[in-house]
Amino acid sequence: MNGKWILLLAAVIVTAGCTTSDLTDRTVTSKRGAVVCVDHLAAEVGAQILEQGGNAVDAAVAMGFALAVTHPQAGNIGGGGFMMIRTADNAATCIDYREKAPEAAEPTMFLKEDGKVDKFKKENGFLMAGVPGTPAGLHLAHERFGRLPWSALVEPAVRLAEEGFCVDADLAAAFERHEKKLSRYQSTKAAYFGSSGRPLVEGERLVQHDLAAVLARIRDRGPDGFYKGETAEELIRAVQEGGGIMSLRDLAGYSARERTPVEGSYRGVTIIGPPPPSSGGTILIEMLNIVSGIDLEKVSHGERLHYLAEAMRRAYRDRALHLGDIDFVSVPMEHLHSLGRAHALLWDIERSRAGTSRGLSFSQAVQKVEKEEDESDRTDEVTRQTTHFSVMDGEGNVVSNTTTLEQTFGGKAVAGSTGILLNNEMGDFNSRPGWTDDGGAIGTASNLIAPGKRMLSSMCPVILLRDKEPLAVLGSPGGRSIINTVLQVIINLVELELPPVEAVAAPRIHHQWFPDRISVEKSLPEQVRNILENLGHDLKESRYQGDCHLIVVDPVTKEITGVADRRIDGWAAAPRKGPSR
Repeated sequence: MNGKWILLLAAVIVTAGCTTSDLTDRTVTSKRGAVVCVDHLAAEVGAQILEQGGNAVDAAVAMGFALAVTHPQAGNIGGGGFMMIRTADNAATCIDYREKAPEAAEPTMFLKEDGKVDKFKKENGFLMAGVPGTPAGLHLAHERFGRLPWSALVEPAVRLAEEGFCVDADLAAAFERHEKKLSRYQSTKAAYFGSSGRPLVEGERLVQHDLAAVLARIRDRGPDGFYKGETAEELIRAVQEGGGIMSLRDLAGYSARERTPVEGSYRGVTIIGPPPPSSGGTILIEMLNIVSGIDLEKVSHGERLHYLAEAMRRAYRDRALHLGDIDFVSVPMEHLHSLGRAHALLWDIERSRAGTSRGLSFSQAVQKVEKEEDESDRTDEVTRQTTHFSVMDGEGNVVSNTTTLEQTFGGKAVAGSTGILLNNEMGDFNSRPGWTDDGGAIGTASNLIAPGKRMLSSMCPVILLRDKEPLAVLGSPGGRSIINTVLQVIINLVELELPPVEAVAAPRIHHQWFPDRISVEKSLPEQVRNILENLGHDLKESRYQGDCHLIVVDPVTKEITGVADRRIDGWAAAPRKGPSR
């Protein structure tokens, strides 16, 4: 390794010491580029990669690996995601590195003899693991668009894992909150708990030697360092001994896919998003098409949210009915994105009262449940099980990337001595065929479990263009609420023309068809809530929804502004040198 990279790594590791830092600044403005993510160490890695001559894809790859070390709640090499890329020469693509079901998976694998879901099986972190996609996806992105050497992009993560970093308040709180489930697995306790057998607390240093060794193999051998050889063998040994079904054949056969993005237009702005198996881009564009028939700027705040909630209700019904892995099911994209159909759906919305989810036609019976079994609308917790980061360089290359383990810390199971925290993404399939209920469980055929199939996702990393030039890059975590978070930030930026910080900070709502209610952030004004309730909407308060990390470009000055969501400890950083736009 030459001297340039040694200096880069030294700068990264200096920031990893257990000292008090001022993390109050969540915005940055530069003409040289910007990176925004949940973690200040990963953001610094990305900014320094841009300083060293890397492009936006290089920075994104390095940040992805760094987050696997510093943000184990959602950052990962044992999970998957979607990366939207748009290059300075106008090429747009989506890297699909969503996890897959193992070959031994079956549609009814999580059911008991009586046909109901077996919660004990769904709590087995080894059985719930889909075949990870992150190492393959980041490598494919680098192979197609990267500039710097692969090893230089993985090395910062190796060093962060080997040298350790200071546990911050958010990670310490997550360890404490999930201590009981993390403690089920001795390998997980060995990875994240101190010598006392208790979770690390704020200010203590987290060192991950096992994970560093795996990352070093990926650095030296590319994806083969993960999907084959020593790492693969130990991972599968641990999975199968723990009751899982993933095999060496599953790992060796995994590949990331480059897919054509879905594209729409809203108020003259082009929206580029991920295609199935993500529902994000498809449903986002459907909702924007529906509300494009209203001048949202000229209606009251309460009425605007009423129309948005009704658009959400209809689009999420379509999501449940039609969306799944496009390699396995036919998704009627032309039908879902038809402007004529969107206008008909808008016409169906009554201005003076809320609709009902049961009042919308559906292909199967929707069962009534006494107690909700699906908790995907619990946005306070769901926010931390996925993470998003945005990157833009000074040459006009942009990346929007969302990655996940499913729940916070995934299935809570570290695979043996690999240090790899496994996802529990098998829970994103419809696990009870034919059973859809008003608690939010979905049983439609489009997203049933099948060998080699990718589970449906709500991840929604998007890129916005105006006059073929980058305007904004954004995305968010939040389970099914992800798409609605992105929807509202886009409307705030494009329709309401709010400044970027205000566009991100504005209170959000979420409706997902069932349960038939609107989740509203605590910060939503009481008078607006009253309007929604008087229209007949059932409201449920959440502390916050999503964690949107945004980058915008001023079309006149070409200044690039990165805005981290203040709902949790986001971080924006910019290179101190390098080319400008």
